[in-house]
Amino acid sequence: MVEKALLMIILLRIFSGSVDITAAMLMYKFNDLEKAFYINTLLALVGPCVLIITTGIALFGLAEKISLSRMIFLFSGILCILYSLKSD
Repeated sequence: MVEKALLMIILLRIFSGSVDITAAMLMYKFNDLEKAFYINTLLALVGPCVLIITTGIALFGLAEKISLSRMIFLFSGILCILYSLKSD
């Protein structure tokens, strides 16, 4: 039997992949660079959200096995990744 936390992560990743595929099909359908750029910009919002949510679910599921300091370091790493994506 699959753990609830693992099942939620799997479902979120399937959703995320479906959004990416749908966006690619829309880009192809519209055949317009400006619209493709806009769609791609919207995808940039989905990726980090899925990353944060899946990591949070995993850490919540592993809360008994991972120390508080390791959780803090993991979330700090995620915040650094997100910060580096926003900075120019």
